[in-house]
Amino acid sequence: MNRKLFTLMAGALMLGASALPAMAAGKTIAVSWKTFQEERWKTDEAAIKAVVEAAGDKFITTDAQGSAQKQAADIEGLISQKVDVILVVAFDSDAILPSIKAITDAGIKSIAYDVQFEDPSALYITFDNIGVGRLMAKEILKAKPEGNYAFIKGDKGDPNATFLFSGITEVLKPAMDAGKIKNVCETFTDGWKPDNAQKEMEQCLTSTGNKVDAVVSENDGMASGVVAALDAQGLAGTVPVSGQDGDKAALNRVALGTQTVSVWKDSRALGKTAAEAAVAMADGKDMASLPGVAKFNKGKKGVEMNAILINPDPITKDNLNDVIDAGWISKAEACAGVKAGTVKACD
Repeated sequence: MNRKLFTLMAGALMLGASALPAMAAGKTIAVSWKTFQEERWKTDEAAIKAVVEAAGDKFITTDAQGSAQKQAADIEGLISQKVDVILVVAFDSDAILPSIKAITDAGIKSIAYDVQFEDPSALYITFDNIGVGRLMAKEILKAKPEGNYAFIKGDKGDPNATFLFSGITEVLKPAMDAGKIKNVCETFTDGWKPDNAQKEMEQCLTSTGNKVDAVVSENDGMASGVVAALDAQGLAGTVPVSGQDGDKAALNRVALGTQTVSVWKDSRALGKTAAEAAVAMADGKDMASLPGVAKFNKGKKGVEMNAILINPDPITKDNLNDVIDAGWISKAEACAGVKAGTVKACD
């Protein structure tokens, strides 16, 4: 071989070898979703992925499909891939704890994303869910200051269901103590599933002879089931119903008048905040020093964690423009089927 050519080839190989560490320098950020079937998680993922990839890091995800056992296996697989940070949306906040310990033992950072698990080694990032509960209750109380209330709560294994109910009862307690509001139905809902919520609402209507004046549903998916049950009895639009997440179908129900409020938690902001924290933690930053971090110890075990809580926004007919102007939903989607002149944002 020509000596000059050999020297050039050798130099190219050495250059390639020296470039490898730079190419491999990007970190890997992973998300373990409890289930990817709900509309909102796709929005969260897009926001997280955009920040991670813009930072030059790799983004990977797994979907536990509503199974604590699969989520544990998913996380074991992520640990074996030697990722740098794992954002965990826990299906079961207690069952996930051994997996979180395994993450920490492997030298990997973890973030409790939207759903708390009580481990001080993790950063907890969510919306102020107690505050979300307060906002839902305030809007329903405004619409129906007294009467028979039904409470359709989320999954029993998800601490958010309890956080929400804490905020709800905080607002409603004075009226309940005064006898103005009566709790006629209260139930947890497996998997936060709309069809389960619909069955629960049907049972509530049957047991009360349709004498339900307001329904506090803890999210928009379940609110869809609640509204379906009310509609079957000719009550949709006359019984105030709450929800949260800002699902497009729910915002349309708000415009139509079959749902009173959807507390909008802009998951684009949540995803962006969590992704920025994950990138910083992957680069070695201490989570306690990140912007907006404060101590949080309101879980059922009282474990103190570093947390970032984001403020939500209650959406009713009066401020439907907030989500339209923010590009969260189009006017056509929000106002589909709405009678002209009934909703200002739809005119």
